[in-house]
Amino acid sequence: MTDSLSTDLSKDTAQCPCGSSLEYARCCQPLHRGEVAATPEALMRSRYSAFVGGQADYLLATWHPSTRPGELSLEQSPEWVSLTILDSSEAGDTGQVHFMAVHRLGDGWGYLEERSEFVREQGRWLYVTGDTSEGQLKPGRNDRCPCGSGKKYKACCL
Repeated sequence: MTDSLSTDLSKDTAQCPCGSSLEYARCCQPLHRGEVAATPEALMRSRYSAFVGGQADYLLATWHPSTRPGELSLEQSPEWVSLTILDSSEAGDTGQVHFMAVHRLGDGWGYLEERSEFVREQGRWLYVTGDTSEGQLKPGRNDRCPCGSGKKYKACCL
């Protein structure tokens, strides 16, 4: 299990769960406290960190009103372990982020891959919707561990 799985986001020196390699206090925490995300990718990373940290209020606040649910419970949310941004772009006041988020699935691994749509309104990026696919991840012994440690699977979580 990596440090990102056991990260206590209340510590200023905790590594940000979004995979940026920055400390949470210098990465997603300012956004969670109200700072405006500069790009759709920055918002997506902060939303992932909010899922990891169980911050449903932040997720709702950064969701476009036209698609935002009335309430959001994260009680049944999986144990998210890593985020990989596959592509991101923006053009004017619209943006897209293609990512894969990995989570624990019983004694294995699952993934959520999404192509997310964002819009900027009144200077703030908001999540609108996403086209998702999910599945089971089956890493090989010599593949990088899905937990995000950077180690080979056989030397980490196998």
